[in-house]
Amino acid sequence: MADKTRPTLRGSFGMCASTHWLASATAQSVLERGGNAFDAATAGAFVLHVAEPHLNGPGGDLVAVFATAAGTSPLVLAGQGHAPRAATIEHFRAEGLDHVPGAGALAAAVPGAVDSWLWLLAEFGTWELTDILAYAIDYAERGVPVVPPLARVLATVEDLFRTHWPTSYALWMPEGRVPQPHDTVVNPVYARTLRRLCAEGAGGTRTARIDAARRAWRTGFVATAVAEFAATPHRHSSGTDHAGVLSAADFADFTPSVEPPVTAEFRGVTVAKAGLWSQGPVLLQALTILDHFDDAQIDPSTAGGVHTIIEALKLAMADREAYYGHRDPADAEAVAHRLLSSRYSKERAGLIGPGASTAFRPGDIGITPYAPPLIARQPSVRAEGVGEPTVQQTGETRGDTCHIDIVDRWGNIISATPSGGWLQSSPAVPELGFALGTRLQMTWLDPAAPTRLAPGRRPRTTLSPTLLLRDGSPVAALGTPGGDQQDQWQLLYLVRTLALGMDPQEAIDAPAFHTTAMPSSFWPRTWTPGGLVIEERAGRAVIDALRDRGHDVTVSGPWSLGRLSVVTRDPHSGLLQAAANPRGAQGYAAGR
Repeated sequence: MADKTRPTLRGSFGMCASTHWLASATAQSVLERGGNAFDAATAGAFVLHVAEPHLNGPGGDLVAVFATAAGTSPLVLAGQGHAPRAATIEHFRAEGLDHVPGAGALAAAVPGAVDSWLWLLAEFGTWELTDILAYAIDYAERGVPVVPPLARVLATVEDLFRTHWPTSYALWMPEGRVPQPHDTVVNPVYARTLRRLCAEGAGGTRTARIDAARRAWRTGFVATAVAEFAATPHRHSSGTDHAGVLSAADFADFTPSVEPPVTAEFRGVTVAKAGLWSQGPVLLQALTILDHFDDAQIDPSTAGGVHTIIEALKLAMADREAYYGHRDPADAEAVAHRLLSSRYSKERAGLIGPGASTAFRPGDIGITPYAPPLIARQPSVRAEGVGEPTVQQTGETRGDTCHIDIVDRWGNIISATPSGGWLQSSPAVPELGFALGTRLQMTWLDPAAPTRLAPGRRPRTTLSPTLLLRDGSPVAALGTPGGDQQDQWQLLYLVRTLALGMDPQEAIDAPAFHTTAMPSSFWPRTWTPGGLVIEERAGRAVIDALRDRGHDVTVSGPWSLGRLSVVTRDPHSGLLQAAANPRGAQGYAAGR
């Protein structure tokens, strides 16, 4: 057994794990004070807005998968907002654009995160909104330490903020300088926004108070302020100025929704994911392909295992580009069924040969596959890292998110991946203290694309939390930041734990890798045929053998890929476990 950086936490009361220690500590505090997993996750998520503002924000989105102690079937919470009414291909073309910009309010979907968290709190939580938001308000007013990646992001966009986004410059550089690592940053404007949401909910029942705050967000002062500010033309990553099209009516159009997950079996465990409007089924497809190989053939510590896993991911990612996107429920169910069928997965497994493939190979499921533009990625824009964003001076961002997992003593469990609304995504709304997201950059300005831009359509998201079940009972919740790498890094964890018997922390600590041989979900949507990024800890012998097989290998730092976290529960003994990623020195688990 490999050495671990930390122990896997074990207990029976409650477990929390996230990408930032303040969120984990907050969530555990809620559990200690009698809250359940949904109370804890909501409180932790609002703290993440303050602690990791370069990775998520109130103007962003979320996807969660959860199950209740009542024994109901797992549910997916779709907190991904849709395209505004005026976000049409024709409008973008008329603006002189051939793509959706990677930064600027024109790329904003309707913010779904805050309303979705409040819905979850009202439906499944037990706490008052004022108690939930007290943690985030305190951190926003008193400050949080600047983690080094946040300092790097702010340094990168300093000139953009100073020259073109003065409201962001005033918010994040109030002393006229870029905050340095371990400085303290405050956001009193966002604290006032949260206090105002709380004040909207005076009187009535607990649920009525939360609903009043939701109305203030969707149809009140928040929607009004966002719509008025976004309508002012400002610099986008295209280098040109545009007004956003998000309106107050668009806010009112959004409501969180829950839906059954898409599932697949691997080594006797059911893996539950969001549907084809996310990239979640990529993990399911890769698992169904790998289920046709024995354990030794998919061991990620060997060159042969890395090769097999990478080739399976290439095939799944090709299908993602060809078939995934916003579909009506009946069509989505039929497409997912074909992609996850035993016959199809066996056919795909048969395509994996001894050498690295460099072709884009979607499969044949009886419908015409979409063929995206294939633009070769230049070495200078390769994006690797621990799930932190790769940010350009224009504010264009690739690979950015945070994550939180909670399980409580009663058996409630949730895995949630909040993202979007990054401070570098668009100018800060001065009355509210946050920016809008840019999720629409994942859409194509091509009417034939399954991920085409269209009003009311969800953009296909990379957000991809996971829930595991054994014999119908939830046994684990996990996820990671990382854009296109989210399901790739989770796949390594599942292979190592379910096929090779590693414990959670050992599996998280083991060397990570991923493929870049698919069009990126983030602009400029490039790919590297045969691309494989791997931590140098994998060893020279493995890396050399992969190159011999024809892989285009980029060797990354020894602890550079992934920010995965997990909580587990044994439904028979009640044993709870948690583990979090040491990479980046931010993620921690807490529990007892």
